[in-house]
Amino acid sequence: MFESLQDRLGSIFSGLTGRGALSDKDVAAALREIRRALIEADVALEVVRDFTDRVREKAVGVDVVKSVKPGQMVVKIVHDELVEMLGSEGETIDLNAPSPVVIMMVGLQGSGKTTTSAKIAKRLTGRDKKKVLMASLDTRRPAAQEQLRQLGEQVDVVTLPIIEGQSPSDIAKRAVQAGKLGGYDVVILDTAGRTHIDEPLMIEMADIRKHADPHEILLVADSLTGQDAVNLAKSFDERVGITGLVLTRMDGDGRGGAALSMRAVTGKPIKLIGTGERMDEMEEFHPKRIADRILGMGDIVSLVEKAAENIDQEKAAQMAKKMQEGKFDMNDLADQLHQMKKMGGMGGIMGMMPGMGKMKDQMAAAGMDDSIFNRQLAIIGSMTKHERARPDILKHSRKKRIAAGSGTNAAEINKLLKMHRQMADMMKSMKGKKGGGMMGKMMGGLAGKMGMGGGMPGGMGAGMPDLSSMSPKEIENLQKQAEQMGLGGGGMPKLPGLGGPKLPGLGGGGLPGLPKKK
Repeated sequence: MFESLQDRLGSIFSGLTGRGALSDKDVAAALREIRRALIEADVALEVVRDFTDRVREKAVGVDVVKSVKPGQMVVKIVHDELVEMLGSEGETIDLNAPSPVVIMMVGLQGSGKTTTSAKIAKRLTGRDKKKVLMASLDTRRPAAQEQLRQLGEQVDVVTLPIIEGQSPSDIAKRAVQAGKLGGYDVVILDTAGRTHIDEPLMIEMADIRKHADPHEILLVADSLTGQDAVNLAKSFDERVGITGLVLTRMDGDGRGGAALSMRAVTGKPIKLIGTGERMDEMEEFHPKRIADRILGMGDIVSLVEKAAENIDQEKAAQMAKKMQEGKFDMNDLADQLHQMKKMGGMGGIMGMMPGMGKMKDQMAAAGMDDSIFNRQLAIIGSMTKHERARPDILKHSRKKRIAAGSGTNAAEINKLLKMHRQMADMMKSMKGKKGGGMMGKMMGGLAGKMGMGGGMPGGMGAGMPDLSSMSPKEIENLQKQAEQMGLGGGGMPKLPGLGGPKLPGLGGGGLPGLPKKK
């Protein structure tokens, strides 16, 4: 979503951070470029003006111009103002109300309200252990109620039975009543939309609000619609009164202006963002983490949280046991490839790593993308059970059969076998060792063999805490640790291979491992 803006700001800041001192003229020139970059990213003009005025006010002070690293100070000021623009503190859906908590979903047709309703329901049932009831109030769009029912079955959430001929307000009243009688914690009302804002839509939304008395009214907006999404938010807030925003398709190739503008224009927090089509691809909106991503500082905490959610703890325990015995076969390698795919693949992981934007592009240009995972898994899948357990028996005739079955060639099979041998040797060298860092070292080794650096956060780098035993407080402290190491806040130091001096502890173009858990 923010790649073009990230590239533009990155080039602006690289010119600033390379200088020993900055003049007022340097700052003014940089601000002109920042203004242009934000406008090209489709940020609202009034928001751009306020943003650059606030940055200029702080950036032309004596403390900045005479700073030892004035360029990095300007980066920090821009970072802090981005966080302020997006909303200093991230806010989540408020469930602090008498049960059932009624959540009303509003927005235009095609913005993703129905799918988002199901994603939120899955999140509340799975993560927060809430009993959720969903109800479709969309009586206009053909099969809209049936769509929500099918999504409910998919995410294992109960939906209100469909009664033909009922009005949206009647359905809302029935849903709230069913929520009370059924002992539900949350009732989600999926309302109808239109292709554009009109008076009948607003009257219907106001009527539903009057009868359902929702605790949260969430506006679902497509982040690819740019300034139209900002105008939409203003209109809904003025007529219906929204409590928060949900932005969908944040994984798209839009310029990100809507996300940067909506909070500043409406004053309403962005509570959730849709990051993909799958039902589990919904994240809380953290202003600081988004600002870090925009400025190329990465998002270590989100990566760790994603790893914690996706790593199978039972398999991790089995792997740790095998590692203590010094064993590692093709089945184990396939498990780790699947884990990395679940975390978003190569692009998703590298997008959250500080300073990895350029390397991500270089790897894509070299053909090192997520298709590598699929080819390697296809190779392993074409092996027999015996061959996966004993890859050393693979000779020419077997490789020829595997290549034909997987649609690959002998060279790719040999590369995979070489990677496996190197990792198996590493397992043998760790035989008998204990501690939660073993899994991290193993996955760090896998990342290195895949060309992704010598150390990765989120359970993939040596020295990272064992994710299966991390407490929420420890995850919360990771960002502070990252900032102390220079991975956020005050500007990202340059990584090896991307220009600039090498940093201690950086091996093979990777990141330093975060401090071990005490």
